[in-house]
Amino acid sequence: QVQLVESGGGLVQAGASLRLSCAASGRIFSQNYMSWFRQAPGKEREFVARIARTGISTWYLDSVKGRFTITRDSTKNTVFLQMSSLKSEDTAVYSCGAGPTLDRVDYWGQGTQVTVSA
Repeated sequence: QVQLVESGGGLVQAGASLRLSCAASGRIFSQNYMSWFRQAPGKEREFVARIARTGISTWYLDSVKGRFTITRDSTKNTVFLQMSSLKSEDTAVYSCGAGPTLDRVDYWGQGTQVTVSA
């Protein structure tokens, strides 16, 4: 069954903001690190951001530091990715992932398209 569902993607102009959401089942959300990855056309999937189970620790891809913020809401079992100052190079399919350790993802969402026009 589908356990991670992303939403919030779309087409925006460079410099705009967008917020992605990933709704998870309660068990998956509470027991795992939650992450965002992205895959641009013709490129491999890359890590974007991760948040610990407690929500205290976060990690980011260098190129998005200061522009993207990952948060989690335990009342909604949802992780968010607030993206600001978007650039054309941020265009990709963004996927949500969940895993028990920093370097492992056991569950994936279906992805949501983010397109940033120059």
